[in-house]
Amino acid sequence: MEIVDHFLARYTKEYDFYNRAAELVAQALGRDLKESGVRCIVTHRAKDIKRLEEKCRQRAPRKNYTTVEDVYDDIVDLAGVRIALYFPGEQDQVEKAVNRLLDVTEKKDFPESNERPPGKEFSGYSATHYRVRLKERELVDLDKRYAKARVEVQVASVLMHAWSEVEHDLDYKPLSGELSDAEKAILDQLNGLVIAGEMSLKMLQEASENRVARSGRFLNHYELAAYLLSQAGKILNEPVGDSGLGRVDLLFNFLRKLEKESPADLAPYLASLHDNVEMRPLAEQVIDALLAEDPSRYEHFNMVQVDADTASLDPLSQSARMHQQIGHFLTSWVELEESLRNLAPQEDGERIAPPIFRLLDRLPMLDTETRHEIDLLRRVRNNVVHGRDVPASSYLAEATDRIQEITKRVRHLLSSR
Repeated sequence: MEIVDHFLARYTKEYDFYNRAAELVAQALGRDLKESGVRCIVTHRAKDIKRLEEKCRQRAPRKNYTTVEDVYDDIVDLAGVRIALYFPGEQDQVEKAVNRLLDVTEKKDFPESNERPPGKEFSGYSATHYRVRLKERELVDLDKRYAKARVEVQVASVLMHAWSEVEHDLDYKPLSGELSDAEKAILDQLNGLVIAGEMSLKMLQEASENRVARSGRFLNHYELAAYLLSQAGKILNEPVGDSGLGRVDLLFNFLRKLEKESPADLAPYLASLHDNVEMRPLAEQVIDALLAEDPSRYEHFNMVQVDADTASLDPLSQSARMHQQIGHFLTSWVELEESLRNLAPQEDGERIAPPIFRLLDRLPMLDTETRHEIDLLRRVRNNVVHGRDVPASSYLAEATDRIQEITKRVRHLLSSR
């Protein structure tokens, strides 16, 4: 047991390290799932030292540890994250987020076979566990060391997580002897109720989606996310996971600001969706369609983005100056976009203004170099609007100057018609 003692002494010193690693994983997943409209509770923890000691001393005779590293290799959940889903049907969406945000080293599904455990009527614990590491390149310098930590992510329904806690503490760690047959039978019955409850949750989710689709308005961004997923599957003829949704929370607040909060209001903007959702998530596509229809909406969208940023800004801070530069850039872009739309011929039956990258094909009067430059500036605009890899303030200032020069050129073409 001397090796276990050395391991526990070392882990006690490293407890904060594992707790912080779990916290970073939980923050990344929790933020992404919430923004994408997945209803869940995300918690994290480092392994409790007393419980860890019990587990190690129980496993040591069977595992025959020879070094402290053997113990570290054996105990996979020193850092743990738990995702408790309100709707079990969204587990596939969580898997996409896990694979996208983290480096997955192993995945394990429970139950491991279709056979019921001996003496039980129901299948027992149902969940998916992932062993992951943080992506070092995604971390700030102070946090890069946490990419070395192995973290276990457990995904199950809220009902299954609650049942597993009860079963784990009673059946695997009995405080007053082995459980009686009657107690084991009751635990098995509760497992059956949980499985039935999960089926009811799936039915509840479908009923909610049907209610919204029929006539109602979106009460929150979770309902909007569910509706987008269902409609995109029909329009694109393939399922779209939450990794293809994007910032549904921003879209919902934008729609609310524009008083377009029903499926009927949203329908015209879904017709132009394309399936390259990894590059252009659904929410971003809809936001762009709304902005293209009426450039004056940029001001409303900017208000939505500011509201989403809960941090107060010092008027003289670098962040405030950056926001001011972004405002200049977007104002100039709106002027260019309006000029380009006035210059381009409108096609018959066109209800929603096409995105700029499609509009450029209708502008042969612009030379190839100018069209290429507009397309590059469009990509900068996309990054600024949707908060991805926003360039430095100096770069934005130069881009703003280029937009203004191109706008003058386009307006000259308009006046010479």
